[in-house]
This record gives sequence, structure tokens and C-alpha cells, in this order.
Amino acid sequence: MNVLLVENDRRVAAALAAGLRRYGYAVAHASTGREARQATGYDVVLIDLGLPDEDGLALCRSIRRFGGLPIILLSSRGAEQDRVLGLRAGADDYLAKPFGMAELEARIQAVVRRPRAAANATIVVDDLTLDLAARTVRRAGRVVGLTPKEFGLLTQLAERRGKVVHREQLLLEIWHDTGRAAARTLDVHITNLRAKLGRPPILHTVRGVGYRLGAAGAG
Repeated sequence: MNVLLVENDRRVAAALAAGLRRYGYAVAHASTGREARQATGYDVVLIDLGLPDEDGLALCRSIRRFGGLPIILLSSRGAEQDRVLGLRAGADDYLAKPFGMAELEARIQAVVRRPRAAANATIVVDDLTLDLAARTVRRAGRVVGLTPKEFGLLTQLAERRGKVVHREQLLLEIWHDTGRAAARTLDVHITNLRAKLGRPPILHTVRGVGYRLGAAGAG
């Protein structure tokens, strides 16, 4: 079984990887969220919440959006509220440090054994269809060519179709930044996305708040 270990402390990562290999797992290590997003071919992912480039909860939510991969969060924060936040972010389990290798291995086996619902690989909003697995978009049967950032932005809006999505939420989810430069970049991407989606308008601005995907007046 292939395990992706997302842990920025290399000494901790080395110890965990060695322990998991003794149980027969193949372990790949990523020290940042960015590295984790580029990794492929694993069966379960272990995420430490204290990553240097983004919150581990954000990475968990991002992975969960694209499928049913088993996720276990690892953290020194073991309060009930922290565990609840982790599970609500899409994690299958939450393991507070310190823990033993036998317990970690048992948790991995438990989440892997659980029956998993098929990922919702398609989102339909009016005449717009997003295929999350193929990362393609069609509107009224017409292929809409998008950049990776545009696709990520549209996915965020489509998952909350008919509802207003705040600008700050989009900035955090896509750019992990709420500064002025990121805000200007969001404006440019929204303009480009709206132009590519064509008419009639399906991407609406809610002035001073954010954006809504869907027919005007929906939600």
C-alpha cells in the first residue's frame, strides 16, 4: 500500500516513514502542501496540520474535493474542537501526537477498510458541466478551455452553486493569500472566466461580498 506522508519536520517524517516501512508500506514524503498536491499514485494520505506554506486543513479540503482518498490528520493539537474541525474538513480520522506506530498502523487499516462512496466527479450548474476527474468544462455542449487556476476557481463556485461565495474564501482556497496582489489577480481571473463562459451570464458578482454561480436569482 502506498502512503503519502505530508510532514514538514524531516526528522519526524524520517521516523514515521521508517516505522511505516517496517509494517510493509511504501512511503512517499512531501514537506509542503504544494509538494503534496503534485504527488500521485498513493492509497492513503497522512497530513500534519503544521505545514509551512498552508494550513493542513486547507490541504485536506482540497484533496477531499477531488475524491474519496482516505485522509488521516496528525497534530499536536488534541482538543475536541481541533478534532471536530479536522473531521469537518473531510478527514477520515484525526490522530493527536504523541502516538505509537502500532496505533497509527491500526488507524490506517481502519480507514482503508471503510466502504467509500464514489466521488462525485461531475457537477452540473444550469447548462454548465464540470468533470472533476478529467478536469474539463462544457457549456451547452461547448468545450470551455480553462487554465488550472480558472478551473480551481470555477470548481469552488460550482460546489456552492446558487450560493454566494465570499472573495476572502476564494482567495484563501486558491491563492492562500488575502493581500492586495492576490485580490487583483482574483479580479483578473473572474473577468477572464466570465468571458470564457459566455452568455447568458452564469457567473454573477454580489457587490461587496463575492460571487455566485448559477442563474440570476438562484439560491
